[in-house]
Amino acid sequence: MTFTVRHTEEDGEARLWLAGELDLSTAGELVAVLDRLAEAGTHRLLVDLSGLTFCDSTGIAAFVRGDNRAAAAGGWLRLTGATGRVARLLQLTGLGDILGDDSDMTDPASQTAS
Repeated sequence: MTFTVRHTEEDGEARLWLAGELDLSTAGELVAVLDRLAEAGTHRLLVDLSGLTFCDSTGIAAFVRGDNRAAAAGGWLRLTGATGRVARLLQLTGLGDILGDDSDMTDPASQTAS
């Protein structure tokens, strides 16, 4: 299965939609998009995982890297819409709690990382 990243930007915020498998061979695509957004001054990122069918440790590392970079600029990266194996991975790693993985989340800024 292929991996795709789509995104929209508006007023310093971006929404990303991931689909397919996020792993060692595809994580670079996500990192490249996150880096371009950060360089453009976009530091509030909502990442929709509803189309993601698989994620490994390199995907997790990309999420953490993106959040660290956004936080350093006063922003955030939040995850939403994870299902199946991806939701389970976020639960097992604790990343879902840290990055506000909540499919019903409407205001990512209201989520606090502990």
